[in-house]
Amino acid sequence: MQTSEQPLEKTTAKILAKDSNFLSQNPHLNSTEELPGFDSKNPPDPNLINTCVHCGFCLATCPSYRVIGKEMDSPRGRIYLMDAINNSEAPLSETSAQHFDTCLGCLACVSTCPSGVQYDQLISATRPQVERNISRNLGDRLIRFLIFNLFPYPNRLRLFLVPLFVYQKLGVQTLVRSTGLLPKIFPRLGAMESILPQITVESFQDNLPTIIPAKGEKRYRVGMILGCVQRLFFSSVNEATVRVLTANGCEVIIPKSQGCCAALPEHQGQTNQAHTLAKQMIDSFEETGVDAIIINAAGCGHTLKEYGHILQDDPEYAEKAQAFSAKVKDVQEFLAEVGLTVPLSPLTDGELTLVYQDACHLLHGQKISQQPRQLLQQIPGVKLREPVDAALCCGSAGVYNLLQPEVADELGQQKAENLLNTGAKLIASANPGCSLQILKHLKLKGESIALKHPMELLDCSIRGEKINA
Repeated sequence: MQTSEQPLEKTTAKILAKDSNFLSQNPHLNSTEELPGFDSKNPPDPNLINTCVHCGFCLATCPSYRVIGKEMDSPRGRIYLMDAINNSEAPLSETSAQHFDTCLGCLACVSTCPSGVQYDQLISATRPQVERNISRNLGDRLIRFLIFNLFPYPNRLRLFLVPLFVYQKLGVQTLVRSTGLLPKIFPRLGAMESILPQITVESFQDNLPTIIPAKGEKRYRVGMILGCVQRLFFSSVNEATVRVLTANGCEVIIPKSQGCCAALPEHQGQTNQAHTLAKQMIDSFEETGVDAIIINAAGCGHTLKEYGHILQDDPEYAEKAQAFSAKVKDVQEFLAEVGLTVPLSPLTDGELTLVYQDACHLLHGQKISQQPRQLLQQIPGVKLREPVDAALCCGSAGVYNLLQPEVADELGQQKAENLLNTGAKLIASANPGCSLQILKHLKLKGESIALKHPMELLDCSIRGEKINA
């Protein structure tokens, strides 16, 4: 197998080492030994790279490869590239960085790889290298500055929503979207505007108290993380989650000091920011004495469980981070483990067919697949249908749909079509980014099928409330 792939490996290194754009801008470089590479701070581990046997199983499951169709935009191609840069056979340049940027970080390749290649660790080591060593163009720097200085800070984001609230209420949004010009002139701003949900008064409020007592006998004392996007755009999901937990004997603790979980900066190589936010999150729960720390957003949950790895080199927080991550549970994982203690009622008068959308950072990142389905199937009258390509990323991938809108749109269209083709009356989605992405593409198709978080469905079932589907 390795022998058959050798020409590709040599070609990859040769093409990138002779990157015409890079070398034309740096004429003083006359040998590959002088090519700039990764710095000495945690470069991709050669031992992890060498576990790849180049079999290509990852190609069929990789969303960027399926859309772009180029080897260098696949896990195998990126591993070749990391190896070439490590060995001074290719430069770490704007061109090579583009191939790393096209990775969604969905981790489908990790689930698929028969050799157990830890691609997640390789790409996590590579992204900070790109951020430290590559000078991005002005447009890229501006959009990233906006994202990283706004999205991980709920209070800042809430202030930013004020003019957007007016923008929607005055009908400007309808006008802008009707012209179709924004995505053509400013693709990334257009992508950001296209997933903007309806802003409501609830977006500006935090209605949940710090301590919510269990109903009936207390079984557990759990902490709950609100999320950034979740608390602003899907506050009803957090409220439903609290009601489901308390109905099943959990006292819920919500520290007011909690901020962002660091998922967004961590996934994009913003190491210092990610470390700061992670430590703040650990501090906010340190004195709560909870049995578990609950999260209802897939991307957040994956990062929270990685705190031990993220802060492994921090002498003050390494041990704290391990202890924190050990307590983190996705709410569906937790409820499936401890069991529901209250009766459930039908959500509709007849049978309700629904399709569960697997969020990548639940399915691949946390290996959580059956638990959500098991919970949903306990609701009387619910019949689950499975979509084609259930493991394929929807294209949201944190802020990927804002940074790589063309690839994300193609994936979003395919995901929406696959979900619709099940004929289900309702979609269950357990990640806010996925929900925004799917809702956007359902709307573009003229479809009005309902989309709910599984906790919203369980909450309605517990309370005996019917839904429209």
